[in-house]
Amino acid sequence: MKLFTNTALALLLGTACSVHAGQAIPAPADQPYPGTIVMKVDASNTAQNIYRIQQTIPARPGKMTLLFPQWVTAQHGPTGALNQFAGFKVSANGKGLPWRRDNVNVYAFHIEVPAGARSIELEYQHLAPTEAAQGRTSITPDMLGIQWQSLTMYPAGYATRRIPIQATLTLPAGWQYGSALEQAERQGDVVTFKTTDVETFVDSPLFAGRHFKRFDLDPGAKVPVHLNVVADTAEALEAKPEHIELHRNLVKQTYKVFGSQHFKHYDFLFALSDEFGRVGREHHQSSENALKTDYFTEWNKTEAERGLLPHEFTHSWNGKFRRPKGQDVLNFNQPLQNDLLWVYEGQTTYYGEVLAARSGLMKAASIKDIMAATAARYSIQKGREWRSVQDTTYDPIINARRAIPWSNYQRSEDYYNEGMLIWLDVDTRIRELSGDKRSLDDFSAKFFGVEDGRVQALHYSFEDVVKVLNSVQPHDWSSFLRKRIEELGPVPMDGITRAGYKLVFAEKQTDFLKAAEERSKSADFTYSLGFNVGNEGKIESIQWEGVGFQAGLSGNTTLLAVNGRAYKSDLLRKAVTEAKTSKKPIELLVKHGQQYRTVALAYYDGLKYPRLERVEGTPDRLEAILSPRQ
Repeated sequence: MKLFTNTALALLLGTACSVHAGQAIPAPADQPYPGTIVMKVDASNTAQNIYRIQQTIPARPGKMTLLFPQWVTAQHGPTGALNQFAGFKVSANGKGLPWRRDNVNVYAFHIEVPAGARSIELEYQHLAPTEAAQGRTSITPDMLGIQWQSLTMYPAGYATRRIPIQATLTLPAGWQYGSALEQAERQGDVVTFKTTDVETFVDSPLFAGRHFKRFDLDPGAKVPVHLNVVADTAEALEAKPEHIELHRNLVKQTYKVFGSQHFKHYDFLFALSDEFGRVGREHHQSSENALKTDYFTEWNKTEAERGLLPHEFTHSWNGKFRRPKGQDVLNFNQPLQNDLLWVYEGQTTYYGEVLAARSGLMKAASIKDIMAATAARYSIQKGREWRSVQDTTYDPIINARRAIPWSNYQRSEDYYNEGMLIWLDVDTRIRELSGDKRSLDDFSAKFFGVEDGRVQALHYSFEDVVKVLNSVQPHDWSSFLRKRIEELGPVPMDGITRAGYKLVFAEKQTDFLKAAEERSKSADFTYSLGFNVGNEGKIESIQWEGVGFQAGLSGNTTLLAVNGRAYKSDLLRKAVTEAKTSKKPIELLVKHGQQYRTVALAYYDGLKYPRLERVEGTPDRLEAILSPRQ
């Protein structure tokens, strides 16, 4: 039998087998790039959601590899929008050059720079979604949001923080913008930004719009903080002075926690729209935030959404200045290690709620309701029987934030909200051990407040977290934290107990949770029937082995009728309450796909909604935690 070489066999079979017949991708080195990338972006075509990009990249003759960003830090996974990249052309000295995509790493593109060329020219487009099924809407007739990692290519072989880039942006006629990027000049609708490095550039998104307003959140400060708002209408921009004052309180209260600033200036980018896709994404000197149009104009109805800005602002310290060592990478195509996301996102979730209360953006009672709902959710989560909080930190890579059929059992990115409970646990434990003389704020001042004014990231390990906790309050913090992130079984309620409360269930919702439910146009039967009912009667979030699960309910199911009458949320609530006395099963007519059937729910314990109940005779540490710092 004739023996073939691997290469010959691959050619015969028409496959690459394990052979990579091409140039290697240069590993990034922490060395300066010889020259500056010049980038031009035309964002004026909002009718078709097309960005047109040109880049001039200094180059030397020979083999060269270009990279499209793959790992998106704020999404914690390899979610780069390569699927929206199109029309790629390369040239040098006015002549087109062939390019070849790497046959293993599809985010890498190989070219051969010809003799005599000192640079290469790139031309391509970013095709933003035109409908929801294609992804989040980032362009509407009245606004746009640019995430530069979706528009930028860069040369392999160099750390992105050592590659200079100078960008020019053409906006739609008359539009204004907000960004952490610093403007060099503006001529009409063409904005030229100051030269920066690729890492900072990609970390500095931009919102622009027809209707724009900028609010100074720290008047007179040496380090400015601005709220840059774009909206569907001019009316949506009309914030009352007292509303802006609460956002200024957020800045003040955050500084009191961290005792430092790690940005030259900070820009909240805030879209208020019923068309632009919802987003909350952290950056070092800015954040992307998007909520519905009525944020200011219907202030009394939007409280449940006001934790977004505190969360993203906290990230400037936690996640962007202090970053896990596993995320100390040299470019956007090196993998991120997510094992410390329960610090990065969990503690940020905790402080997002705390600072929302301390600033006055949300009531302390509302934050208590959120904590009750969070604790209740994990108290019945069947997924805790097999999957730890630690393991959920890998979910952005495993699942890439896709919808899942059984979230209660599969678990998702629970390091956010269960992480909040972990840090409540830590905070109250410090307070208890110190006789309420110290708190998590003391940890934050030591951990995040170091090197005031430093913008460059400072990385940390698990051991660094433990070391600073011990310097604040001696304790076996390593075992304490490991237990909470690695153990299975019922979620610990120690933090709530030490805070002076207990989780209880009542037949009536709290006002805050009821208002949040009404705004989402849903009905919560999680702790009674074991599911939620969304808009238009869709049954959602079915609890694994709950009442609905036991009756055979699953996804793609719509609730049509309750006990023979057309479904309404109030009708189902009434049926649950009456069944407590009648002991008669609740009959639901449901549509599953194309099939109709009647389901009987033998449930007789009435409505159940979570809340925190004060334990008399214990210190009210939660009230102390949520009170403004003086």
